[in-house]
Amino acid sequence: MALLKVLLLLGLGVSVNSAVSLQKRIIGGQNCADTERLYHVRIESTSEKSTTICGGSLIHPQWILTGASCLELGQGRRDQHTFLKVHPRTAQGTSQVIVQPPVLYREDSRMHEIILLKLPTPVTDVPVAKLPDCSKRLKIGDTVQLAGEGDTTTGPNDRRLRSGRIAKHLQCVDMKVGLVSQSRSFGHIFRVEEPNKDACYGDYGSAVVFNDMVYGVISVETSHYACKKPVSIMDVCEYIGWIKTTIAHK
Repeated sequence: MALLKVLLLLGLGVSVNSAVSLQKRIIGGQNCADTERLYHVRIESTSEKSTTICGGSLIHPQWILTGASCLELGQGRRDQHTFLKVHPRTAQGTSQVIVQPPVLYREDSRMHEIILLKLPTPVTDVPVAKLPDCSKRLKIGDTVQLAGEGDTTTGPNDRRLRSGRIAKHLQCVDMKVGLVSQSRSFGHIFRVEEPNKDACYGDYGSAVVFNDMVYGVISVETSHYACKKPVSIMDVCEYIGWIKTTIAHK
């Protein structure tokens, strides 16, 4: 919990007073195909003063995989809405309110930046994302796909904007793996990068896909300027046992 509070204070959760904000965005990407990422979920956490938005993936009819700092777990939070069928935009979206606490992952008393959310009602009309084949781990140079719903532009000197605009179409971008299997204080990660391409705050929690399977969850270790450093990704294979056990027993 202490880690979450620090991250939220640093602005890794996206929130603004009296408005909806989506700050992390895919840069240098293109419209995702209407037939892919149907499992993409938009998550909104509402307090008295703000709403925070990020992404997630439906990996089971009743479970969403996302990033820990997606959620405002601190004082003043009222509820958490999940919006399904947000892609393609022609779909008739639905929403549910999360009522159960998120399932956190802890290791050596540290909370990692990956969580599971349980929906009150199973979803029967959305295809679920495929979990990775962890017998075939990512290698340096592999191409993965990131996605997000935010604005695609930057400000002067490529400074990240706080426009709050949601893209008219879910954005996808291909990036190459530059680092694999690194342990950090907030969890197990790999890193991806590509010239003039990036992901920012509002994409946090969205899936990183390889061979149509979710190998990662977008994390945040970033500067105020776009395309200056690789994107950190939570390595789903490092958590696959916890994910499967949680889904099976709760």
